[in-house]
Amino acid sequence: MGSEEGAGVVFPKPHALCISFPSQSHIKATLKFAKLLHNRGFHITFVNNEYNHNRFLRTKGPHALDGLPDFRFTSIPDGLPPSDNPDSTQDVPAICNSIRNFMISPFRDLVAKLNDPQHSNGAPPVTCIVTDTMAFAVDVAREFGIPSVAYWSFAACGFMGFKQFKPLLDQGITPFKDDSYLTNGYLETPFEVPGMKDIRLRDLPSFFRTTDPDDQVFYCLMEVAEAAHRASAVLLHTFDALEPNVLTALNEIYPNRVYPVAPMQLILNQIKSTQQESSLDTISYSLWKEEAECLRWLDTKPPNSVIYVNFGSITTMSKQHLIEFGMGFANSDVSFLWVIRPDLVTGESAAFPPEFKEKADKTGFISGWCPQEDVLNHPAVGGFLTHCGWGSIIESLTAGVPLLCWPFFGDQPINCRTACTEWGIGMEIDKDVKRNDVEELVRELMNGDKGKKMRSKAQDWAKLAREATSPGGSSVLNLDRLVSQVLSPNSK
Repeated sequence: MGSEEGAGVVFPKPHALCISFPSQSHIKATLKFAKLLHNRGFHITFVNNEYNHNRFLRTKGPHALDGLPDFRFTSIPDGLPPSDNPDSTQDVPAICNSIRNFMISPFRDLVAKLNDPQHSNGAPPVTCIVTDTMAFAVDVAREFGIPSVAYWSFAACGFMGFKQFKPLLDQGITPFKDDSYLTNGYLETPFEVPGMKDIRLRDLPSFFRTTDPDDQVFYCLMEVAEAAHRASAVLLHTFDALEPNVLTALNEIYPNRVYPVAPMQLILNQIKSTQQESSLDTISYSLWKEEAECLRWLDTKPPNSVIYVNFGSITTMSKQHLIEFGMGFANSDVSFLWVIRPDLVTGESAAFPPEFKEKADKTGFISGWCPQEDVLNHPAVGGFLTHCGWGSIIESLTAGVPLLCWPFFGDQPINCRTACTEWGIGMEIDKDVKRNDVEELVRELMNGDKGKKMRSKAQDWAKLAREATSPGGSSVLNLDRLVSQVLSPNSK
């Protein structure tokens, strides 16, 4: 068992138990933070649910989660029946129900097992818990008397949006009386949000738009937002210069407990030079097999000539919307790299008309999944059509790539609004997408004056992101404070 010494007192090596909401973007973000803690001397145990643990092993091979002696993987059950498609993202309402009603017990048992020398396999006792969007883990940390980090792998505006769920419930705004509230203009109603201006109901995270008084997703996310009050710290995947007003408002709600640290990948890039951390590169973030052929295709394209299209790991669409997007790309005469998951189209396979195939063979490349950060940082990529998941936006902003935005659900509407109106790096596509609109917006993004201004603005933000993650930058200092003031065994 490792140990650290300070002021004449020997402390056990800190041990961070990390657990993430069981979907691709959350796992990726939490793994990155776990690697940062590992670099700062923490023993890591990373917890997946059994479903995703097995997905990693199928995708990456039987040794994919072997980890290191001090960076280990384990799993807990979620109580859900087997999925019809074992390689698709689990049903979000079902997962939220499991988080609320099932997973606390196996997680509590895991902490007790890791703290038992007879079953810990040489690991030090758990000294802190990092939880991404799992309220029960905050409460288990309190039961064991150890600090917890409520990690919101979101923008500050996204977290603040979820913080409004309880006021929305208390004020009787949700649940809706009937579905007409979704289309009768009610969503244009202004709603006051600390640190943000001109917010309408439609801008808030979408899960409050329900007529179900027992909606599992709404209550799960509301409970997670409220659990932040019980956590030792709130970690946000953003940086000070990007969202100063919202962060100021959050610091008033959680005095001295808000730690913005982003982009985490830029910090990780700086520590890859050590042999131990290089070994962590073998730990993959992706639940899907990444197809590197797309990078070789990009190598054949001129700078800033390709629009990259990826709707994330959960977004689905109708066959008609898929065709409208596809024909818009094809008619724009702009080269495109498009990620189409097997489950992207609701209830159907992704089939295109012959006229799309004829044009796409000349200008397009379609992939099942790809190494997104490598793609966004490739010089050939000049734009990104995204569902506005925060992981995608922060990766695009880090690479200095402007956006076309087609938000689907969750925090994506507020991310879209902020990217378009506050940061000046995006344009929104209408929800009922039409090929002519796609064609026009793609051309404007890639070759128009507005697109050039957005690209310049995105590159300005990328510069600020690099400054935040450089030695002495705000994100590095916030990470150091979080470790020294909250997570280290001698911090109390």
